[in-house]
Amino acid sequence: MRLFCLPYAGGSKQAYSSWQGYAHKNIEVEALEIKGRGERFCEGVYHDFSEAVDDIYALIKDKIQKEDYAIYGHSMGAVLAYELYYKIAVEKGNVPRHIFFSGRYSPIVQDNMYVSSKMPDDEFIRRLLALGGVPDTLPQSKELMEFYLPIIKNDIRVLETYDFKERDEKIQCDITVINGTKDRTDSNGKISWRDLCGGKCSSYYLDGNHFFINNSVDKILKIIEEELFTE
Repeated sequence: MRLFCLPYAGGSKQAYSSWQGYAHKNIEVEALEIKGRGERFCEGVYHDFSEAVDDIYALIKDKIQKEDYAIYGHSMGAVLAYELYYKIAVEKGNVPRHIFFSGRYSPIVQDNMYVSSKMPDDEFIRRLLALGGVPDTLPQSKELMEFYLPIIKNDIRVLETYDFKERDEKIQCDITVINGTKDRTDSNGKISWRDLCGGKCSSYYLDGNHFFINNSVDKILKIIEEELFTE
């Protein structure tokens, strides 16, 4: 089964570069590169959230027609995965067998972002460091900051354009929610996705902060394996 992986804000498909080594033999990990980074750096950036969803759908639409597949999205990638499901459904495509939502509270929750694109750079960087997703040495490199900061700030700005709309039909495939026990982004304790799912909803907490995925790849892939192949 193919597992499409969507990155967090500021991330690229390299965030999932080690996953295949931990994956079950029947899982093919395919990390998706979004615009503005990695091999797509020269393509510019997204202007709004719907453009990002349309672009990701274009990347996978020819690969999902006849085979079972699953989607994993972390943080911003979780919201992208949610909207991607409905984009596929609207296009009358083959919807995923399972979605894994990671490091993100339900999109029903509004105005609860830990960082904002409108923050001064110093405050923005301080909060990124607190989340644990960037090395402490990053702010010491002017060249790296000039490269990285505009990318992640635009991702956050795009996420701020997202407007949740309740659908008449809930997600029909099973979902799994995975989060870190020390994640600061869920300050209001509203992590649940269950209200958006019409199928089975499983929930796991792994030790770590918002970027628990960097240190828990083996545990995450074990969860994915159990959810996909255990009846």
